[in-house]
Amino acid sequence: MEQITSLVQIKGIRDGLLATFADAPWEEQRLALLAQIDERPAFFQGARLAMDVGVQTLKVNDLVDLRDFLSERNISLWAVISESGTTEQTAQLLGLATRISKPRPEERKQTPEISDDTALFVNKTLRSGTRVEFPGNVVVLGDVNAGAEVIAEGSVIIWGRVRGMIHAGCKGDNSAVICALDLSATQLRIANEVSAVLKPPKDPRPEIASINKEGHLQAELWQTG
Repeated sequence: MEQITSLVQIKGIRDGLLATFADAPWEEQRLALLAQIDERPAFFQGARLAMDVGVQTLKVNDLVDLRDFLSERNISLWAVISESGTTEQTAQLLGLATRISKPRPEERKQTPEISDDTALFVNKTLRSGTRVEFPGNVVVLGDVNAGAEVIAEGSVIIWGRVRGMIHAGCKGDNSAVICALDLSATQLRIANEVSAVLKPPKDPRPEIASINKEGHLQAELWQTG
């Protein structure tokens, strides 16, 4: 199963999720995507999915069958990016987008861009003593427990509760952000700015931490819309 699922990489982008495939026959690529979806149905539930299929040549039936499968699982296929003219024409015929827009600069704060090839996805809770260090963006689909650390050169997105230490922009990137559903971290750091110890809020809500115009680290409500 691991060999199959390694054929596809799932990344977060501004408009949902992007599936990028390794070079292989379409049937193997399709099975790899379906395997990842069936392994994490809750993660994909209600998602908007774009696919980058490279030079793969796909016909109408290929995309229709996949779109129907995804629709049954409440996943919307909205874009297919390809270097093949045939595949691009097929996607356009089915009303699918063939380009993915990049966020405007003013959108970067509230909707952090994590669509490059250096995003690391960690699909588990990080327990005490665990240290994740990565030269890019880090997305954790779980909690970061007290005693755990996440250190990234880019932004850090936690789809869960944070009680450990988070350091974003560790090489001095002041534009990096830290987002979490519950930001109760022991310590937050962005570039060279360090927050005080945060107390668990009585009514935790999604928050985003960033460096403001005055050069200080601050946290505010995470507005993604």
